[in-house]
Amino acid sequence: MPQANPDGVRAGRVVAILRDREGRRLREVSDTLIDAGVRALELTTNTPGAAEVVTGIASAGRAHVGMGTVRRPDQVRLAADAGASFVVTPSLSLAVGELALDLGLDWYPGAVTPTEIEAAWAAGATAVKVFPVASLGGPQYLSELRGPLDDIPQIPTGGVRLEDIRDYLRRGAYAVGVGSPLLGSAFADGDLAGLRARALDVVSAATAEQP
Repeated sequence: MPQANPDGVRAGRVVAILRDREGRRLREVSDTLIDAGVRALELTTNTPGAAEVVTGIASAGRAHVGMGTVRRPDQVRLAADAGASFVVTPSLSLAVGELALDLGLDWYPGAVTPTEIEAAWAAGATAVKVFPVASLGGPQYLSELRGPLDDIPQIPTGGVRLEDIRDYLRRGAYAVGVGSPLLGSAFADGDLAGLRARALDVVSAATAEQP
């Protein structure tokens, strides 16, 4: 199957993953990340209010925005209706991927093994989310995958530390997915100043490793 156009994620090389039980500060956290230069945001479907915030970001054209933790076709339709550009899944769901591509969305499925990664790419994945990468060996695991699978764009995600972003990118990551190490306590206590400082560091690291 033909792959969709991943330019939005590729351009910034970092995808900020926003997941929160309450979602009270979702909009202000998103705005802070965008203002700091983060160009791709993934808001998870199990975060209250995610679809509405995605719509606001997409309508303003301020960033490449998608929805994550998409596990069912109805969640793909939710993302599409909200104006998302892409969907991210924790595993390889062919039904989700087929619908996403039919609706013109980029599709980033989660995979662990070379067999899963090959299957995701053959099914039309825009790029493959290697998840949970930190539990599998971090940057070294990505290097080992990239040996035989260097033609498949891979996005290491899950436990990615901010200090390892450059290492992942040097080892061939297409982009890097970053969640709680970037967000810190911003959702819990509204520390947007700390969030902005971390986001600026992340953007600087990603920019330094542009191909």
